[in-house]
Amino acid sequence: MVTFIIFVALFALMILGVPVAIAMGIVGLGALALLGELDTIGILAQRMYASTTAFTLLAIPFFILAGNLMNTGGTTERIFRFAHSLVGHFRGGLGQVNVLGSMVFSGMSGSALADAMGLGSIEVKAMTKSGYEPRFAAAVSAASATIGPVIPPSIPLVIYGSMTGVSVGALFLGGVLPGVLMGLAMMLVVYILARRRNYPREKRASLAETLRALLDGVAAIITPLIMMGGILGGFFTPTEASVVACVYAFFLGKFIYRELDWVELPKIALDTVWQTAQVMFIVAAAGLFGWVLIFLRTPEALIALLTGLADSPLIALALINVILLVLGCFMEGIAIMLLTIPIFMPILGKLGIDPLHFGVVMTLNLMVGMLTPPVGMVLYAMSGIAKVPIFQLAKELRPFLIAILAVLVLIVLVPATVTWLPQQVM
Repeated sequence: MVTFIIFVALFALMILGVPVAIAMGIVGLGALALLGELDTIGILAQRMYASTTAFTLLAIPFFILAGNLMNTGGTTERIFRFAHSLVGHFRGGLGQVNVLGSMVFSGMSGSALADAMGLGSIEVKAMTKSGYEPRFAAAVSAASATIGPVIPPSIPLVIYGSMTGVSVGALFLGGVLPGVLMGLAMMLVVYILARRRNYPREKRASLAETLRALLDGVAAIITPLIMMGGILGGFFTPTEASVVACVYAFFLGKFIYRELDWVELPKIALDTVWQTAQVMFIVAAAGLFGWVLIFLRTPEALIALLTGLADSPLIALALINVILLVLGCFMEGIAIMLLTIPIFMPILGKLGIDPLHFGVVMTLNLMVGMLTPPVGMVLYAMSGIAKVPIFQLAKELRPFLIAILAVLVLIVLVPATVTWLPQQVM
């Protein structure tokens, strides 16, 4: 009964506009007061602190910083030009460029929001200038940005690995094929919509133009290869890879492309601190809230419920996905991970579900929530960039959401889409 009350209270506070981290803290303390356990408040402070101290979480600020450096230092523009030279002549040319550019950039930033704010702003401007409706340009940019946390590196997968003990390197490899499938599915949606709406296609780039774009952007394009090669070769850990990404992004912007000025670094640093503080505040509050749920034995109750409803791992996984999709409509993705992973992990072990497979499934699932109101962060970011009303943009996103859900169903039904590459490489 107490568990039901605290979840109702949590959703009520979020509906009223209370930030999710503050809502979780209020409800966590309120639950202990209701149970007469306020003498444990010292433990709560320790749990909040402890939840932010995992070594792998150091990757979060550095991946955020790398994305900000790339957005400011000219890296994103070169990725866009290279993608344009490859697929600009396809039906719905700049829409295809948008998706391919996001697939390349996702191998550098690890963040959907970084993709949307950096590459997305360039893509929307180029598409609207070429005659595409702002709502379509914003929809493609928002949808393609969700590839970022699936293709490595990935901030959500770093958090999942830190909480579960699953190898972050294996999780990164597991996200490669699902991320590519997401990109291909979105490119198919762009093609279909472009034919229906008679969108323009760009002039085919000559071989010389393609080579020039490749040479100009090759230093940026090989960034994912450097990071994954270093991780798999044992030269650095995934956490250390985030530092390598920052150093490399600074080197590109300052000394290769010469578009990064010293005077811009304080603003980049402050933006990074602010974005990191937002994420880590949620991490700390979720640590508190998760401890309260464990104190109330909520995981055991949910395990009993799911095992009673589901007589196979596939059905259980389907039910968990439904839960995550519903939560994604109301909560930020990282908060959901921090809240539900301690609850779901015992269920995975009991039903024999591979935690590596589940980590990628969960990350892809939560990308749907980034695109849906009322708390879709990427949805709001692209709405502001393109000056398109939220619900008009949400309507335009429907075909892309169907494509993402189709890929989600595929990787749930075929675990090898996630596990095959890690098994081959590691």
